[in-house]
Amino acid sequence: MPDILVRNVEDDVAQRMKEMARTKRTSANELAREALRVFFKPNRAAAWADIDAVRARIGALEGDSTAMIREDRDNDEPCR
Repeated sequence: MPDILVRNVEDDVAQRMKEMARTKRTSANELAREALRVFFKPNRAAAWADIDAVRARIGALEGDSTAMIREDRDNDEPCR
């Protein structure tokens, strides 16, 4: 896993980050990783591209699932 070094972080930002990490009982590094994950989450286009790739791998599904859905919905067994 690659490392990222961030230089010249403002003192007040670094202090707030350390305080938040202490409050959440985690490390500043973990807090920074979480912030990066949130900021760089996949956009809609990337998410749909992933979904389309799965669809291409699976292929087209045959038949009509309406009857199976109705049977499952109408099933009143406690454990299904």
